[in-house]
Amino acid sequence: MSFLHVDLQHKIYPNGVCTLQDLHFAADKGEFIALVGPSGTGKSTLLNLIAGLDSDFHGSIHYPPDTSLSFMFQEPHLLPWLSVEDNIRLVLDAPARQADTQRFTRMETLLEQLDLTDFRNSFPGQLSGGMKRRAALVRAFVTQPGLLLMDEPFQSLDEPTAQGLRQLLLQLWEENRPTVLFVTHNLNEALLLADRILFLSARPAHIILDYPVPLARPRPPETHQLQPLQDELLQQRPELLCGIPTFYQPGQG
Repeated sequence: MSFLHVDLQHKIYPNGVCTLQDLHFAADKGEFIALVGPSGTGKSTLLNLIAGLDSDFHGSIHYPPDTSLSFMFQEPHLLPWLSVEDNIRLVLDAPARQADTQRFTRMETLLEQLDLTDFRNSFPGQLSGGMKRRAALVRAFVTQPGLLLMDEPFQSLDEPTAQGLRQLLLQLWEENRPTVLFVTHNLNEALLLADRILFLSARPAHIILDYPVPLARPRPPETHQLQPLQDELLQQRPELLCGIPTFYQPGQG
């Protein structure tokens, strides 16, 4: 039985623009799914709907009501007046969780795992872009989420830094296996990380290809090593990244 069910009829903004229409998919518990499509198709909007940040849509989104959800945005969104540790504690200090010492123990473990122990008292302005993303990863995983939404979390980073963060992400995901929805414009990144890639059409977005990644884990550690698979996929479907359903067959999306 699937863990997450998304059945969207449409999402229309107040200005009349329809950004999502007839978009349907399911995800299994522990599955890593990448969302790829042209800019402006509504990938971030879809994550916001799933997170409950926007309830103005027609359709249904279901996952178990007791699911812990984390959201990692395009920017780390660390509060500049709080230290790294205090930024992470924000997701642990809700009244219902004050007695949950296991999560504070996990924070210590994650800080050490991601080489942030020596920077726990540093402020975001004192950190590099990569270190801010590592702090955001700790915050995302410290609650041991059942559902993790990630909206281009490694954009604007140099490739070596992004590559290191992808490996850290996979390491953390393997430990607890949350269901992940990961938005990216980088097809090689999607091939490296995901079990399945959902390719979205141009607006109004719907799924034009549900692509199971035909690679065993662990995968090559560097995205450029996946270039032959990307080339093969785009040779078969040359307009796929433009959101045009070339060679689309019913039942693929």
